[in-house]
Amino acid sequence: MNKYKKYKYAIFDLDGTLLNTLEDLKNSVNYSLKHFSMPEKTTEEIRLFLGNGAVSLFERSVPNGKYNPLFNDALNLFKEHYSKNNDIFTKPYDGIEHVLECLKEKNVKSVIVSNKFDEAVKILADKYFSGLIDIAIGENEKCGIKRKPHPDMVLKAINDLKADKNDCVYIGDSEVDIATAKASGINSIIVSWGFRDKEYLLKSGAKTIISKPLELLDYF
Repeated sequence: MNKYKKYKYAIFDLDGTLLNTLEDLKNSVNYSLKHFSMPEKTTEEIRLFLGNGAVSLFERSVPNGKYNPLFNDALNLFKEHYSKNNDIFTKPYDGIEHVLECLKEKNVKSVIVSNKFDEAVKILADKYFSGLIDIAIGENEKCGIKRKPHPDMVLKAINDLKADKNDCVYIGDSEVDIATAKASGINSIIVSWGFRDKEYLLKSGAKTIISKPLELLDYF
């Protein structure tokens, strides 16, 4: 008898969960910072800054954050550069594509809900997971849908799927994802191969942590 709860809908974070996007994000951030003569950031700094979307990433990357008079210009240049350079070093984590294929065979619906801006989410989902993702939703606060950890995007996905919350699980790699699942009223599975280590995730309230993509299949 399998000891795990079985879900019918998998709602995934993107960066740090399905895709390793760190190097391309770092390069686009530093392209913008360098253009505006601001100090560039290390890979480790960018890794720790990620999780709350592009605006938050730049609040942490730009001196004085939003109070910097060049903040919006730097953010917009980052978005422009990243839209054209988001798949140079980016790749799925080992085993992710196989897991998504297995979920599809099990008739599990797979969804992406990410704080990355919506255009980039849709581009990357189509490029790397074509035919395997049923819905891809990125940050689009101008339409009144708040980014994670607010539940808006997850609840929109659940509504679009016409799913029961009890059949849904949120899969992510950070404290933002833990908080998002809680705010949405659904369970979470947190992965340790992404942008946060296991000790940090436990301190952030993670209840279920997995270390390999194949472990996901036990829950569906």
